[in-house]
Amino acid sequence: MSRILILLITFLFISCRGASQQAPATTQPTDSSSVYEFTDASRDGIGKRYMGREIAHVMGHLGASWLDRPEREQEERTDLLLKALALKPTDVVADIGAGTGFLTFQIAPKVPQGKVLAVDIQPEMITYLNQGKTKRKVTNVTPVLSTESDPKLDASSINMAIMIDAYHEFSYPREMMQHLVSALKPNGQIVLVEYRAEDPNVPIKELHKLSVAQATKEMKAVGLKLLKNDDRLPQQHIMFFGK
Repeated sequence: MSRILILLITFLFISCRGASQQAPATTQPTDSSSVYEFTDASRDGIGKRYMGREIAHVMGHLGASWLDRPEREQEERTDLLLKALALKPTDVVADIGAGTGFLTFQIAPKVPQGKVLAVDIQPEMITYLNQGKTKRKVTNVTPVLSTESDPKLDASSINMAIMIDAYHEFSYPREMMQHLVSALKPNGQIVLVEYRAEDPNVPIKELHKLSVAQATKEMKAVGLKLLKNDDRLPQQHIMFFGK
């Protein structure tokens, strides 16, 4: 075997070996030990903690019937929530964790010259949303398939991002909120609607509640401050945050 051929075989072996040892590509952001902590998961959590709070399990598309239960509007008084939002006809609203569109399709008539971006991480929910658009003949709703860390919204594109009982389930709350802050127009607002952790009489599992103090701490980490906490709902906070 010639010397040139031996050198060529050696070069190819080293190149292939180096390529096989490269770290695999990943689409998820790398967790920083200074941002997230990992422990044994509790019954309703994922074992991942953010600023002292264990993140709750996500309600999957198999729970769609619960999201659309007939009594939900009366239980949660969505009519009062819509009044509290004080939407303008031209507003662009992002419904983050839109699910089947329970709130999306109630917001849509309030912004006839604007639109609702119905954002969800589950393709099955996007299917529900598109079916809802067709059934209701709504033209100002746009379903958006997001990832766990990125809502896939353009910078400076929305007047409001609202999360109904969703934020506490975000697997990457820091990254999601950073993207949402970037998506806000000047004077835009982030609205968190969460069951009151301060009230032991609210019949919801603890990890699916959020206190004003905890929410304020987490929003401060992405440059937001609490503008108003509206407690007109029977069991939930309506927390308004801005830059």
